[in-house]
Amino acid sequence: MQPLSPRAEPAAAGAALECDVLVVGGGPAGSTIAALLAESGRDVVVIEKAHHPRFHIGESLLPANAALFDRLGVRERVEAIGMTKYGVEFVSPDHEHRQFIEFQEAWDKSMPYAWQVRRSELDELLFRDAARKGARTFEGQRVREVAFEAEGAVAGIELEDGTRHAWRAKFVVDASGRDTLLANQLRCKEKNKRHNSSALYGHFTGAERLPGKLEGNITIFWFEHGWFWFIPLADGTTSIGAVCWPYHLKSRQKPLPEFFADTIALCPALAERLAGAALVDGRVYATGNYSYASAKSSGERFLMIGDAYAFVDPVFSSGVYLAMQSAFDGARVVEAVLDRRPDAAALRRAFDRAVQHGPREFSWFIFRVTNPTMREFFMSPQNPFRVKEALVSLLAGDIYGKTPIWRSIRVLKALYYLVSFGNLGRTVRAWKRRRINIRDIEVQAP
Repeated sequence: MQPLSPRAEPAAAGAALECDVLVVGGGPAGSTIAALLAESGRDVVVIEKAHHPRFHIGESLLPANAALFDRLGVRERVEAIGMTKYGVEFVSPDHEHRQFIEFQEAWDKSMPYAWQVRRSELDELLFRDAARKGARTFEGQRVREVAFEAEGAVAGIELEDGTRHAWRAKFVVDASGRDTLLANQLRCKEKNKRHNSSALYGHFTGAERLPGKLEGNITIFWFEHGWFWFIPLADGTTSIGAVCWPYHLKSRQKPLPEFFADTIALCPALAERLAGAALVDGRVYATGNYSYASAKSSGERFLMIGDAYAFVDPVFSSGVYLAMQSAFDGARVVEAVLDRRPDAAALRRAFDRAVQHGPREFSWFIFRVTNPTMREFFMSPQNPFRVKEALVSLLAGDIYGKTPIWRSIRVLKALYYLVSFGNLGRTVRAWKRRRINIRDIEVQAP
């Protein structure tokens, strides 16, 4: 095998340590594939740059996650830390009513709920589970570079005190999240020019929640500059985030907490729900250059899984599910490569198709979620040709199984284009506004 280009030479003191599989990153993707491979008897090492528990945004899970938790044997532990989510509430400034959609309205009625979780708790749960199943896990260490050899790879590791060593592995799995270790090293990371967005987020106490069974539902609020998420957590706090066009974040001239408060004020329906709420620790986070993908997802001795391969706008809460699903798909590839099986190349091609499939199917709707036609579809859903059931199935993450939703999804897309053409003036105005909104403005995370 030819080395990666540009070639990275890991610095290390002494001989490299050895393992079968080196997993870069201990989030949901890395921990899942580590657990699966360790269970099958592989010598797996996981390198995590932080220490669990560590803060991470993205608390809302999909019903399709449940089957993956079952396969890992951790579902009961996830339920213990989570708040049950039966569906989603949509709130639009252009509509007087609020629209509720429940997962039980999907094509397949066997996935009626998911959970909201603190990611610090979920990620640690999965990380510790991988260790219990035999993976060797290390925290507070960072993989700086990877050099590939004929029979594997050598990764340079930096510890918190600045000392360095190296691991030699037969296979490398990049689960480094938005650090995108290999995509950066290979120079194949591509910013998503069709959906350029930024985000502000924080946790609140005292937010007004929905009553009864609906308490755990996520709420999506549209506003002038994008949309907000409202995610209730089991400990009484609520995650609030604004995903907005970069020009809005670029306009900030105040400290971040004040700017976030001003942004919330632009959405009266959300501001009302937060009237008696307080920002936890006065802390607000921000990130720019939100969506991206790598031009490749695998090589002869490596895979990119989860956010290390691609990240899309989180409006449909797909991140953890896509990360874990890619880990399950990736584990089959790694096993085949290590065993030198003849089907390894075919499994790798299938993996490449699978990791592209999820972001692609979600992105079609994500790119259009702020369009007035798509907003009408969400605020007044109809079910001709079972299109509503198919859409709810997609929102539930039911996109890899045998549920026959795709003909109805194609019908829904056709209806979208027909309605858009029937309201041509509105469509053209929305298209022009979007072209302005997604213009390339570099936003640095404060």
